[in-house]
Amino acid sequence: MLLFSLFGTQISSESLLFGLFGIIIVVFLLLDLGVFHKTAHKITTKSALIQSVFWVIISTLFGYLVYRSGPYEIIEEGVKQVTSGTDAAIEYFSAYLTEYALSVDNIFVILLILKYFKVKEEYYHKTLFWGILGAVVFRGIFIFVGALLIHKFKWILYVFGVFLIYSGIKIYFEDSDEKIDPEKNPIMRFCQKYLPISNDDASGNFWVIQSGKFLFTPLFLVIVLIETTDLIFAVDSIPAAFAITQNEFLIYTSNIFAVMGLRAMFFMLAGIIDKFYLLQKGLSIILFFIGAKMLLEIWDIEIPVMMSFGVIIATLTLSIVFSILVPKKEETSKEL
Repeated sequence: MLLFSLFGTQISSESLLFGLFGIIIVVFLLLDLGVFHKTAHKITTKSALIQSVFWVIISTLFGYLVYRSGPYEIIEEGVKQVTSGTDAAIEYFSAYLTEYALSVDNIFVILLILKYFKVKEEYYHKTLFWGILGAVVFRGIFIFVGALLIHKFKWILYVFGVFLIYSGIKIYFEDSDEKIDPEKNPIMRFCQKYLPISNDDASGNFWVIQSGKFLFTPLFLVIVLIETTDLIFAVDSIPAAFAITQNEFLIYTSNIFAVMGLRAMFFMLAGIIDKFYLLQKGLSIILFFIGAKMLLEIWDIEIPVMMSFGVIIATLTLSIVFSILVPKKEETSKEL
């Protein structure tokens, strides 16, 4: 691992990159809420496209820095293992693409939540901003607790593998048009039962004071539901990332960069997301493949990182292409 000297202290390149990552996320979150979207307004498709491209470019440039800053040290079962910058970058992009693809399902659910609560479109950005900010925090806790457990109990990885195979099979046969019922969410029920809730949207605020009483607004319930939904999705995506690499730095940075691009992608795909109906099948194949890859290590069979990356890219590409070339039967019948 490359080392740099700062005031007589040895700092790893990984630590410097993590510091750069933190600065990027904090600066752009502040600019996003405090400058570009200071007042509530509807996000245009053009603006969403620009933001999506921006986050893809930033994520890609960071992946290049990961490549240039190798090699990296990973401690597994008390033994140091060295990963080259090339392998680390491939693992970063594999985890990034997997999370980015899984976010498409997340977008569909978020859209259903917003429509269920009849949230005005000008409040979509603010709602997603705070939802994603919560995801940055909670996913960080999830990842680092998972890393700690894996370092102590290697067999947890194999549990993840079985879970991913199960998730892949379940998602493959799941109805992509399945609706959600927020009222059945246990945390939502708890909030509605024990928190004072206002019926007014309070101009996009999360709480309001009425007649001297502090009340939460329905928009606060939306945030709660989006956060809990994101954690449910993280149960799939984070074990998948651990199956790709056990380096928590690569997992967290790739995961958060993908989540940061989620909001812009939401505004870009909200109206056409149903068109990519085969993407769910592709995601299920990826989860099954990653889970199997993890379990094969029990018999000392290792699939090269480049091959894993190729499978992920090919599966996602074919899922999108065939979704466009072969429309849903329902759509075809409507046209006829």
